[in-house]
Amino acid sequence: MKITILTLFKEMFIGPFDHSIIKRAIDKKIVKIDFVNIRDFGIGKHKAVDDKPFGGGAGMILRADVLSNAIEKVKDKKLKKSEQKVYLLSAHGKQFNWKRAKEYSKLKHLILICGHYEGFDERVKNFIDGEISIGDFIVTGGEIPAMLITDSVVRLLPGVIRAGAAISESFFENLEYPHYTQPRTFKNLSVPDVLISGDHKKIEKWKKDQSLKITQKLRPDLIKYSKKDLH
Repeated sequence: MKITILTLFKEMFIGPFDHSIIKRAIDKKIVKIDFVNIRDFGIGKHKAVDDKPFGGGAGMILRADVLSNAIEKVKDKKLKKSEQKVYLLSAHGKQFNWKRAKEYSKLKHLILICGHYEGFDERVKNFIDGEISIGDFIVTGGEIPAMLITDSVVRLLPGVIRAGAAISESFFENLEYPHYTQPRTFKNLSVPDVLISGDHKKIEKWKKDQSLKITQKLRPDLIKYSKKDLH
């Protein structure tokens, strides 16, 4: 898989993708991640990427012509439309979740556009496949959301983490059950007896029961999800 990130601040990605799971996925050539500077497609001597909004208003707006040129340049012309998608990181977008992460992980090429300044020229939406938001809050730009989405997608690629591990993680069915390790007792707090009983059937039942209880208490909205929805 290839992930291309269009950004005005490539240097922000130095570090987050140089360690842990993503680094190993890159080294194993499971994924290729390219960072493309939007300013390379800027207009004129000063490589302008934004301008004042028509009709007035605060801030500067990223130009449609600049972004359209950048998108066309990074697209792989050999791929079918179903194999390659372009998404704008935007507060207007549909909320990112595990189901979308799974969908994106099946693509051959995912293009993410990081926003900045006051926003985008509305006409940019004619050259993308959709808009994605990571939640109902404001961040300075699309770089951190792009990191989050990339991390979530890459870990679902075959061979990145051990078989079955992704399926057992939170949000694939319910929130995860509580975890315990040594010492067995700490400040009068003990590990549940069932976990050290050696009875694997009882342990699995306990895990499922705890998972459901925690989900019902903290995130009842997630109970609607099932493994069927996420595959």
